[in-house]
Amino acid sequence: MVVPAEEAGGLITSSARVLVATAVPVERDAVAEAFPGETEQVHLPGVSLVRTDGGVDLLATGVGPAAAAASTAAALTAAALDSTPYGLVVCAGIGGGFPPEAPLGSLVVSHTIVVADLGAETADGFLPVTELGFGHVAHPCPRSLVREAVRVTGARPGTVLTVSTATGTAGRAAALRARYPNALAEGMEGFGVAEAAVAQGRPVLEVRAVSNPVGPRDRAAWRIGDALSALTEGFGQLAPVLKSWIETDRDHHDHQ
Repeated sequence: MVVPAEEAGGLITSSARVLVATAVPVERDAVAEAFPGETEQVHLPGVSLVRTDGGVDLLATGVGPAAAAASTAAALTAAALDSTPYGLVVCAGIGGGFPPEAPLGSLVVSHTIVVADLGAETADGFLPVTELGFGHVAHPCPRSLVREAVRVTGARPGTVLTVSTATGTAGRAAALRARYPNALAEGMEGFGVAEAAVAQGRPVLEVRAVSNPVGPRDRAAWRIGDALSALTEGFGQLAPVLKSWIETDRDHHDHQ
């Protein structure tokens, strides 16, 4: 249950603070269910958070990488200006999974967050923006954190793709798998969250619960409720690991 800040009565906070960014409130609330006790709503310039009593703040950024980057950056900046910076940023939510490795209801943890459609279409195929001489398309996640997340949740580790247009055909799904053979899941916010986190020197991780296969859109086959339940269960197991990792590795995060 979310209660207003003025009624929350002073929640316990920790120096090992985590920001969890989801696209929409229903995903945020699924993560919130993993944390016992009360929560409070915190309104900051340009962004509103749900704060748990365990040092984890939850943010619904809006859909897509641009909204995710803007909202995450606002939350990170507000925390830094308040001298209470986050030690870790996690993008979380439901998403598409590449079968058979990521079946419905399973949990995927990113070892790399990749933007899959930032670049140019050419007569010879897609060129990522890096081959055009600009920017970057991938953010690696801390290896020790990925290992611990997989250990406690049983999640599958792999590449999580960020797209601005969700995949809806078998042809595009096959093209993505050919281009990114380690891809396990697809979402729409991870790279935006990662861009904001990395710009402020924060490590980042993405966690996706699989609600549908990547490919032709068949709403009747989607399992959104099961995926949201998997997200809650996963964060119940993951939350202590996130904070422990910050406390142990805050001075030597291994991003390679």
